[in-house]
Amino acid sequence: MSRELARHTVSFATGYDASLAGYRARLARHRPRRRPRLHPDGGLFELLAYLLRKYWSPQQIARTLKGMFPDDTQRQASHEAIYNALYVMPRGSLKKALIACLRQGNGKRRPRSRGKDRRGQIPDLVSIHLRPPEIEHRLMPGHWEGELIMGANNRSAVGTLVERTTRLVLLAKLDGTTATAAATGFSDKLNEVPRSLRLSMTYDQGREMVKHAEITQRTGTAIYFADPHSPWQRGSNENTNGLLRQYLPKGTDLSVYSQDELDAIADSLNTRPRKTLDWRTPLEVYADVLKKSVAGSDTLQ
Repeated sequence: MSRELARHTVSFATGYDASLAGYRARLARHRPRRRPRLHPDGGLFELLAYLLRKYWSPQQIARTLKGMFPDDTQRQASHEAIYNALYVMPRGSLKKALIACLRQGNGKRRPRSRGKDRRGQIPDLVSIHLRPPEIEHRLMPGHWEGELIMGANNRSAVGTLVERTTRLVLLAKLDGTTATAAATGFSDKLNEVPRSLRLSMTYDQGREMVKHAEITQRTGTAIYFADPHSPWQRGSNENTNGLLRQYLPKGTDLSVYSQDELDAIADSLNTRPRKTLDWRTPLEVYADVLKKSVAGSDTLQ
């Protein structure tokens, strides 16, 4: 109201002029409006749609546009502007498809009594509270978080590994959901990593890890177990599993995915810029860590 009064007050003597305000409003109504920067027919929106279909978040897209066009604000957009552009689109298949590419919210949390309790009964487990402090503070690379994401009716699973420092994602194809399948799948995938970068893994207390000593024997990786009901103790892995559900939806048979297909999904996540990595990709950061590791081993020799 104060802005309206300031715009259409002729003088202190006459005050607000309603007829002048109406005249200016009628003129403004007939002026052509500026085309929105993220108009669905524009080139910037086309780039936005392309990155969304690669499951980039609006925040990742906004930061990347700023890096691509640092001197051209007309080719930049904030993440809020991207969200607004999507939700103000007219209803149709394009709007539905693009919004489906956004991060999916978790469903309602069900009581554990309804499902199968996978905790406990793990022999010789080592608590997360005995984990060295440098792992907690992400000071050294080579420390992983792991879990299974389950398929339909808990009959299939994929092993997920996230490196705590670089946020690199590895996916392991498992031949079932048994402890033997988990031990084999995690061991094979960890052994693809240089020995200096597979120092530890932190896991929840799922019963599929009853053979954790076998994983340690095969890979040299120390295994620590988080407290029950404490997903924040493995936050990187929990967050990554949420992202992976865009590729591996709940209620589907995960056994149909080959290891090559799982590697391609992991590569898709590893080539996204991450805010926590100062907008570098996990693959870039991991490559730097790997280079330093190799250089360090050459120096010791």
